[in-house]
Amino acid sequence: MTKNTVNEMERMVVTRVFDAPRELVWKAWTDPKYVMQWWGPKGFTAPFCEMDFRVGGKFLYCMRAPDGQEFWNGGEYHEIVLHEKIVLSMYFSDSKGNKVEPAQYGIDHEAIEDVHDVILFEDLGNGQTRLTFVGNETMQNAIESGQLEGTKQILDKLAAVVERLAQAK
Repeated sequence: MTKNTVNEMERMVVTRVFDAPRELVWKAWTDPKYVMQWWGPKGFTAPFCEMDFRVGGKFLYCMRAPDGQEFWNGGEYHEIVLHEKIVLSMYFSDSKGNKVEPAQYGIDHEAIEDVHDVILFEDLGNGQTRLTFVGNETMQNAIESGQLEGTKQILDKLAAVVERLAQAK
């Protein structure tokens, strides 16, 4: 895996506005039963999600492609500010959470050295929330690798989960 050091402006940033209160978007992002409904791009499913949602806690997700191939991601939470911010490290892993090189899954992935993913939840008022995802790779690499499009599709699936939660209230 190639690592680069870059400034904040070069990082992949994806923003989405949800027609739901911040607490509801937070719940959909942090509860494993909801994460399993949106983790992975369009056409992918998430048959497994385990989260120890606390600073220092670890998580393990499985995303299954339409052809049945499974991709595992593990990671750790570094900072959690309730309803506002999550800072985490995420990496490709095996089904036990052991870190593996992305190439094992046939993926060319370039992470930025010593940089974590950041998810920000901003209350916009009027029942709307802005979620900003700041990834650990450059925008250029995210475009070329498909990570940018995949992240947008994940947020589309998250929006559908949030909408169902909002309707159930």
